[in-house]
Amino acid sequence: MDDDDWLAGRFEASRPRLRAMAYRMLGSLSDAEDAVQEAWIRAAGGGARSVDNLEGWFTTIVARVCLDMLRSRKSRREEPLDPEEAAVAGPEQEAVLADSVGLALLVVLDTLPPAERVAFVLHDTFGLPFGEIAAITGRSPSAARQLASRARRRVRGTASVPGIRLARQRKVADAFLAASRGGDLGALLAVLDPEVVLHADAASAPRGVPVTIRGAAAVARGARAASGRSRYSGVALVNGTPGIVMAPRGRLVLVLAFTIPDGKITRIDVIADPARLQELDLAVLDG
Repeated sequence: MDDDDWLAGRFEASRPRLRAMAYRMLGSLSDAEDAVQEAWIRAAGGGARSVDNLEGWFTTIVARVCLDMLRSRKSRREEPLDPEEAAVAGPEQEAVLADSVGLALLVVLDTLPPAERVAFVLHDTFGLPFGEIAAITGRSPSAARQLASRARRRVRGTASVPGIRLARQRKVADAFLAASRGGDLGALLAVLDPEVVLHADAASAPRGVPVTIRGAAAVARGARAASGRSRYSGVALVNGTPGIVMAPRGRLVLVLAFTIPDGKITRIDVIADPARLQELDLAVLDG
């Protein structure tokens, strides 16, 4: 076996792990595939025979490519994804992958500065030591540790209510999402207060005009009609309370912020305005 075949075989054996790592960093399956392919081009450029740890070398190359892509992404303005188009925007393979990683995690990671995101994924998910992360990010080991620590605090967030009450609120949010996905009108009514009020901002409303809907029956019918959106949605901590984030291709396009005082949803704020989305405090719910 010549050097090219040997290296290609080793890289292909690592490709699933490298793709999974790149996906967590980039939040997009197509971008992850591009990053891994670019990493292969760089790896094939030479020098592999002098590397003691090929797996670590591949990881470093992919991480550096992802960091460059994240920095480039942050430096340019991207067109917002229309919430009405988002229900059919993501391919099935990407939706399944997002479910396996955790949609809320992808959303929160996307709010982090590039170096923090890379440090968190490499250390907390793939167990790389901070010395290696420092070389990738161009920081000292102690600075790399701080990057991961700041990211971890952002990912975990802070709940606005005690643990027992938070667990009850999460159960309600989970039930709402499951009922919406299944188009189950009865299950939706079970978690909505009879006098629930839904307010949708202009960016989330079909005609670009803010909408207010009152009453459990009307809100439940609307949620059932929007079941296509729920395929790309997940439960997250929204300003300290369980809510729903919608993020096809890992891009946050819409949030349902719930008010859940006593086991029933009394208010739903549907938020899609990009400026308002950036102001939200989003975090991952444990478990």
